Amino acid sequence: MSVRTLPLLFLNLGGEMLYILDQRLRAQNIPGDKARKVLNDIISTMFNRKFMEELFKPQELYSKKALRTVYDRLAHASIMRLNQASMDKLYDLMTMAFKYQVLLCPRPKDVLLVTFNHLDAIKGFIQDSPTILHQVDETFQQLTETYGGLSAGEFQLIRQTLLIFFQDLHIRVSIFLKDKVQNSSGRFVLPVSGPLPWGTKVPGLIRTFNHKGEEVRKAEFKHGGSYVAAPKEGSFELYGDRVLKLGTNMYSVNRPVETHMSGASENLAAQTQESIAPNPLAKEELNLLARLIGGMEIKKPSGPEPGFRLNLFTTDEEEEQAALTRPEELSYEVINIQATQDQQTNEELARIMGEFEILDQPRRSASKGDDLLAMMDEL
Repeated sequence: MSVRTLPLLFLNLGGEMLYILDQRLRAQNIPGDKARKVLNDIISTMFNRKFMEELFKPQELYSKKALRTVYDRLAHASIMRLNQASMDKLYDLMTMAFKYQVLLCPRPKDVLLVTFNHLDAIKGFIQDSPTILHQVDETFQQLTETYGGLSAGEFQLIRQTLLIFFQDLHIRVSIFLKDKVQNSSGRFVLPVSGPLPWGTKVPGLIRTFNHKGEEVRKAEFKHGGSYVAAPKEGSFELYGDRVLKLGTNMYSVNRPVETHMSGASENLAAQTQESIAPNPLAKEELNLLARLIGGMEIKKPSGPEPGFRLNLFTTDEEEEQAALTRPEELSYEVINIQATQDQQTNEELARIMGEFEILDQPRRSASKGDDLLAMMDEL
């Protein structure tokens, strides 16, 4: 397991979250000034310097529930509110999109180009906000300093760590199903054709060398695919042609997106029951999570501007039905960490979470679920 994986996981999932929210804000005809405020507030929080400092510290990946908590707080860093069904769908779309991108990376190192594609698109959302742009550019510099000198083997370990994180997630997404890159079980279909990794040759030739390193024989074979050599390597600079298209915004064209639980994921739900036995690592994860969330400077809404609810489904009825049919184990409403009681840690975490409370927001009906999700209320 690589201890350098968390920043790449967080930034790419965050990029996918922003793509989806931007698409839904446009689909629901949210006024442009409100939509810009939502994206600006979330991006500003996401790239906060203190938060990035915690994120880039070498550390193991958080559990899926712990990471989900961070995105819940991030998604609600502005005047927008999501109920649990929409938040579940948002997280499903984020994770499956990035899983697909990791699977398709020609080289392990290309996961960094995928990250840069996300950052490039994020800068497009905030091109009129120089302060936030500077935050994103600082994060780009951190990525370059952290990952620029890693070997191919270290990137391979990062890719394996990401795939281990995603390996049990097989949620069907309508876009992927329609494009025939995902089958009915929720597993992705990997192509046997297309551009090759940079620096590799088109397969079809076997060369044999003797003990002196001299080529003594050639043999050709049919590879069964339609491969082409990569025209050039993608740019790892602040500005440049990434060449690789993975990580760009697939929602730029307005397409309805649905998610469905596959049989494999339903089986996973039965296997993901948390053990009631104390986990010796849970306390440390709680400490790490407290520090990470503590770096997210959530600003309380000020002024008379009212909040609004964003629905990731076509209708409220679809949203409510999704909440009823989703397996309870796959809805990360509560992080239940069985750990030895540590009063100082709990008090610090309670203080942090208290700062996230959104005050003076009108309470809507329970069926709409407009309030923040009740996260981390059982420690």
